Amino acid sequence: MLVALSGGVGGAKLVRGFSLAGVELSAIVNTADDFEHLGLYISPDLDSVMYALANLHDPERGWGLRQESWNALAMLGAYGAPAWFQLGDRDLATHVVRSAALRNGRTLTQVTRQLCGALGIRATVLPMSDDGVHTQVHTPQGWLDFQTYFVKERCGPAVTDVRFVGLERATVCPEALSAIDRARLIVLCPSNPLVSLDPILNLPGMLNALQAARAPVVAVSPLIQGQAVKDPTVEMLEGLGLSASPQAVAQKYLPFLDGFVLDERDASHKAEIEALGLRVLVTDTLMTSDTEKRQLARSISDWRL
Repeated sequence: MLVALSGGVGGAKLVRGFSLAGVELSAIVNTADDFEHLGLYISPDLDSVMYALANLHDPERGWGLRQESWNALAMLGAYGAPAWFQLGDRDLATHVVRSAALRNGRTLTQVTRQLCGALGIRATVLPMSDDGVHTQVHTPQGWLDFQTYFVKERCGPAVTDVRFVGLERATVCPEALSAIDRARLIVLCPSNPLVSLDPILNLPGMLNALQAARAPVVAVSPLIQGQAVKDPTVEMLEGLGLSASPQAVAQKYLPFLDGFVLDERDASHKAEIEALGLRVLVTDTLMTSDTEKRQLARSISDWRL
């Protein structure tokens, strides 16, 4: 079994690739982006993974459902309700079902299993925790909740710090720890290291679980030629005084890492990363089509470290 730690669009793409490649998969997904909006519990990264695995995702936007309509959002705006977070008509159903189940005492893990089952998803999709953790970024405007920064402000303000409110009181989803213990390979998807993977990795007990894992742990670089494909990874790394380079990302994960997947356009960095004591796989990591997602997933899952 392969375990993927996932967040953001890059994570959902690779998780879909593993599914297309026929890999037995458990995806542990960032939930620190979750928030309540208009009385609904929204879980963007979980939804991106679910929609990708169910082949319902919108590949052009990178989030949400394809062939979506926006009538409810238009009506919300007419009522003067905040309409900056785009809730599609079909997408609303996911949030309504999840919110009702949570109010009735079910855990996020239980609700996610229910939603995945209804969508015919064979892979196991696990929230990183059933406890509330909330990412905030520090900007010239002060501390902003992540969705306010990411969606409402469109990543405009410079980020100088990141914090995860509630992290110290949260516990890792038990099913996630069990999956790590049983895995034959653990993969950190090409997700933003600071806001997509750090919430998972910094949960109490997660680093110990990865260091004790019998399976090799590999990370896929979120950068290609110094740029991120979709999100403000580079700007956030530089805002926190970190280098926006593959070797800096590899160094960040070094305490538990065995291998690093580097895009072929960054092959010149291979020797520097190998000097850290890591095995390096050089391949195409861009994933612009399902074929490329499947090919990358197979290259990783077939890699013998």
